Parts: sequence; C-alpha cells; structure tokens
Amino acid sequence: MSESEADAVLHLQEEIDQLKEAVASHAVVDQAIGMVVALGRVTPDQGWEVLKEISQHTNIKLRSVAELILVWGRTGDMPAEIRAELEDALDRYGPTQIPGAPSG
Repeated sequence: MSESEADAVLHLQEEIDQLKEAVASHAVVDQAIGMVVALGRVTPDQGWEVLKEISQHTNIKLRSVAELILVWGRTGDMPAEIRAELEDALDRYGPTQIPGAPSG
C-alpha cells in the first residue's frame, strides 16, 4: 500500500468514526425528545426546541442535556438547573405538568 493509499484509508476511518459518533448522538437526542414529548405533552418539534433552549440557557451541550434527561428517566435524578429550565421551557410550549411534580 502506497503512502497516499494509507492516508486515504486513515482519512476514511476518521470519517467513519465521526459518522458513528453522529449516529449515536442523534439517537440520544431523539430519545430525549421522545421523553419530553411524552412527559410534556408537546409536539416533537416543540420537544426539539425545549432541548435547544435548555442547552442554550444552561450553556451545556445539547447532547449532554439529552443524556441528563435520559438518566432522569432511568433514575429520577436530574440536576436542579436542568429541571428548572425544563419546567420553564415546557411552560412556554404546552399544557404541562411534569408527572410526579407537585401541582402549583
């Protein structure tokens, strides 16, 4: 294998790794949108907006916000800052009450 062929193989492997990461990240975000849709009674587009707003208001990457929401779904634990932003965002988008939260 020539040096240029080896470089091409290396470049393609890097591209494959990036694509695998993108697919994994997309799945995490989609799952979190699904949770927001189900729990917040909003549309999928609104669920996406909710995640974006939480990310922007907390300065936490969107994928990390999505991961925190998935952890919350499994454990019931969510950082207070994320919970407050989630509740605020859902208040803007729909007839929301997070299940299990006290009525206000």
